[in-house]
Amino acid sequence: MDLSFTPEEQAFRAEVQRFLANEVPARLTAKVRAGQRLTKADLEEWHALLNARGWLANHWPKEYGGPGWNAVQKFIFEHDCALAYAPRTVPFGVNMLGPVLIKYGNEAQKRYWLPRILAGADWWCQGYSEPGAGSDLASVKTTAVRQGDHYIVNGQKTWTTLGQHANMMFALVRTDRESKPQEGISFLLVDMNAPGVEVRPIVTLEGEREVNEVFLTDVKVPVENLVGGENKGWTCAKYLLTYERTNIAGVGFSVAALERLKAIASRVRKNGKPLAQDPLFAARLAKVEIDLENMKTTNLRVIAAVAGGGVPGAESSMLKIRGTEIRQELNSLTRRAMGPYALPVIDEALDEGYEGEPVGPAEASFAALQYFNNRKLSIFGGSNEIQKNIISKMILGL
Repeated sequence: MDLSFTPEEQAFRAEVQRFLANEVPARLTAKVRAGQRLTKADLEEWHALLNARGWLANHWPKEYGGPGWNAVQKFIFEHDCALAYAPRTVPFGVNMLGPVLIKYGNEAQKRYWLPRILAGADWWCQGYSEPGAGSDLASVKTTAVRQGDHYIVNGQKTWTTLGQHANMMFALVRTDRESKPQEGISFLLVDMNAPGVEVRPIVTLEGEREVNEVFLTDVKVPVENLVGGENKGWTCAKYLLTYERTNIAGVGFSVAALERLKAIASRVRKNGKPLAQDPLFAARLAKVEIDLENMKTTNLRVIAAVAGGGVPGAESSMLKIRGTEIRQELNSLTRRAMGPYALPVIDEALDEGYEGEPVGPAEASFAALQYFNNRKLSIFGGSNEIQKNIISKMILGL
C-alpha cells in the first residue's frame, strides 16, 4: 500500500497552506497558539470563513454543499489546520449531525437542516450521555412519548459540550421501554429554546464551563424532528460515533503539540543543559514521537480504506484509544517541562488582550489547564475501556 501523497494531493496541500497563511485572521491563530479561550464569536467567524470558501463541510457530498473531497484531502486539510493553529470547527452540526442526516434523514429534513448547518443558523449540541448512561449508552432513560403530532420528552442529559451556546440538540431518547435496550431508542432533534429545557453549567477540573447538564421537562418536539424512524435511533447513534471517535484521535493536533514540545525542551534548561538532553525526558519524548508516527500510518491506512469505499469500524476505536493517549502524554510532558511555572493559573491570561506580566515561559499559562482538561479525552466519545471491548469483539472475535 502506497501511503505517500500523490502530486495532485501535494498540490492540494499547497493550496490549503496558502489559504491558512493568507486568509485566516492572525488574531484567531494567535489565540489558538497562546492557548487562550475562543469565544462563541471566534468560532462563528471561523465557521463563516470556511463556509464562504466552500470548505466547511469537507466530508459532505457536493449535492449537499460539500466540496466533494476524498478522505485524503480531508486528512490533509485537518492536519494542516492544526499545524497552522487554526481554530477547530465546532463538530456537532457539521461533522456529526450532517452525515447522519445525509444518510438517514428524509428529503424534507435534508432540505431544511443541512443549509442551516452550513450557514451557521443553528448551533448544535449532542444529547447522548446521561447520569446513568455514559459509556453504556444503551441505558439512556430520557423518554419521548408520542402525543398526536409531537413527542413529549422528559429526562436529563449531561456533559453537554458548549450546550450554553446551542439552540438545537440532537438527542437519543427512549421511545419503547419494553424492547431490548438498543431497540427502543430514537434519534430526535430538540429545540433548546422550547419550554421545559433548562441548561446548567458544570465546572470542570481546570475551572472552565465547557460542559453542561440539560434538564428536559415535558418538552414538546414535533414528530417531523424524528430522524431514521422510531426505535431506529441506535443505528444513527453508532454511525455518528464512528465519525466522532476518528476525529477525537486528532493526529494534526498531536503533531502541532509535539513540535511545540520540542521547541520548549530546546529552550528550558535542566542542570545547565537543554531539557531535551535529559535522558529520562528525551526517552519519553522519543517514545511519544514513535507512537505518533505509528498512529499517523494507521490513520492513513484507514483513510485509504475509506477512499476505496469502506466505512470506519473498529479502526475508529483503535485511533480513538491511541490518539487520546498520545495527546494526554504530550500534555503531561509539556506540563513537566514547565516545572513550577505550570502551577500559577492566571485566569485573565486566557482572555484576548491580556497584558500582564507572564509567570515563566509563555506556554506555562496554559500547560496545566490543557493537561487537566484533556484528561476527558480518553473518557468521552466512549471510554477507552469500551473501545477495547469493541476491538476484541469486532477484530479478535472474542
